[in-house]
Amino acid sequence: MSRAERIYRIEGLIRSRGQASLRELTETLEVSPATLKRDLEYLRGRLGAPVEYDPLTRAYRLAENERGGRRELPGLWFDERELHALLTMHQLISELDSAGALARQLQPMLDRIRQLLGGSAGNVETLMQRVKIISVARRPVPGRHFELVAEALLKRRRIHLRYLTRGRGEVGERDVSPQRLVHYRNTWYLDAWCHRVEGLRRFALDAVEEASALETKARELPLEQVQAEMDAGYGIYAGGTRRWATLAFAAQAAPWVSHEQWHPEQRGRWLDDGRYELVLPYVDDTELVMDLLRQGDEVEVLAPPELRAKVQRRLQAAAASYD
Repeated sequence: MSRAERIYRIEGLIRSRGQASLRELTETLEVSPATLKRDLEYLRGRLGAPVEYDPLTRAYRLAENERGGRRELPGLWFDERELHALLTMHQLISELDSAGALARQLQPMLDRIRQLLGGSAGNVETLMQRVKIISVARRPVPGRHFELVAEALLKRRRIHLRYLTRGRGEVGERDVSPQRLVHYRNTWYLDAWCHRVEGLRRFALDAVEEASALETKARELPLEQVQAEMDAGYGIYAGGTRRWATLAFAAQAAPWVSHEQWHPEQRGRWLDDGRYELVLPYVDDTELVMDLLRQGDEVEVLAPPELRAKVQRRLQAAAASYD
């Protein structure tokens, strides 16, 4: 039994029984008195747990607070499996966190987990080495920008941005009211109300050249409105007229595509010839066309005609590059 599990059991025994003697604890946990005393000292000294010894009953109990009630053990309590799950989650966040800001904030929690695991702490590194997240084409976000945006989002304050619009190659300045952070395809985006254009816009944080927090209170929008406007189309693009694409995937690709989610509102069905038909919404075809080109000859655009023609032209242009 690891230290984490023993501490979890000690807390449970004292809580359920009101008090527990040294003998009861050692017999239940199947440890020596010396090991138990070290665990109790760890509880009191390192975790700040209000466990005290009552010489009259010769048992351990939770100390009483100023009002005469029993004090609770502080913090969150986890068993060993839950601690391992937290370590895995920390590793996942670290891989997603290109700015490094989240990992820095969570480092104290990671250190505490290592302490709780005690003798099995050597397994921590092994566990984290055996969890690998592969990120392709990651666009790093400066940590100072991520932290500033996250703090403004939580405190509901406006932000002044100096922002590069890559499509037009233009740098502009604007004040925005942050609504939510979005992590998509290995980079971070900010959905915000832009006070320059008086509308919702999505900003790639890696395209922010300068950012500063303002004291002005952010404009509040219902989350339902943000979701309706920003999540209507395919991928990261938002805003515009909603259209529907009908795609037919070849039989060799169908088994994989039938289990993929391209959009939360997609509809799919198997065709008689073994192909798989996928119908999904989009408002801007830029990203959808790029993803369809990656599928090569394993997908055919059935509708609408303008999307089919655009993909056809791009494929013909790509083929011409190899002539």
